[in-house]
Amino acid sequence: MRPPRLTRMLALESPRPMPDGMGGRRELWEVLGTLHADVRARTGREKAFAAGALSDTGYRITVRAAPAGSPQRPVPGQRLRDGERRFRIEAVTEADAAGRYLICFANEEVAP
Repeated sequence: MRPPRLTRMLALESPRPMPDGMGGRRELWEVLGTLHADVRARTGREKAFAAGALSDTGYRITVRAAPAGSPQRPVPGQRLRDGERRFRIEAVTEADAAGRYLICFANEEVAP
């Protein structure tokens, strides 16, 4: 396997439920750290909603591996952030048999 080019810095964020002051909850995102990544687009489609159309694009994001249980190891339900762009992590798998890299399958949703 040729090593990936980890040229982008992405913030790894985890959801943290907080009371909204009206008896409900809202989600705040807590930054866990920064990861070097290789971001590649996979597929894209348009979803229709009552409020209009939404663009849904899949990404394959490769990062350096971290031990299981480490806060630097991405897991489904977290997200990676690049400025205003948000990539919701759907699945994570090892990229190679040696376990040096992880592949995060993520989606970015953007309203036109």
